[in-house]
Amino acid sequence: MDLIEHYFTLGLQINTSTMSNYQTPDSKKEEFRKYLEKSGVIDALTKVLVGLYEEPERPPNAVDYIKRYMGAPTGVDVEALRIENEELKKEVTELRATQEEMSQRLREAEEADS
Repeated sequence: MDLIEHYFTLGLQINTSTMSNYQTPDSKKEEFRKYLEKSGVIDALTKVLVGLYEEPERPPNAVDYIKRYMGAPTGVDVEALRIENEELKKEVTELRATQEEMSQRLREAEEADS
């Protein structure tokens, strides 16, 4: 059983009770496999796993190795970045509202001076 098949089988076992589609698990599995193959995911995962296997010394953290190999940054607190992003979005919304309010005041002041 290959890696993708193993994980997909686990996912099917977990999600079988919630399936609302009329597709059979085998057809969904094959459709997903084709999607992964077409998008290059299977090749990329195979390359990274072969690279890990061929390492002379096993890295202490295999997940970090895979992230580095795939080009993802390591040591980044994703949750902290999400929180900061949400805070910045709120701040942008507030600043836009303030800017619109100030623009309206300026227009009213210019009209009053006319």
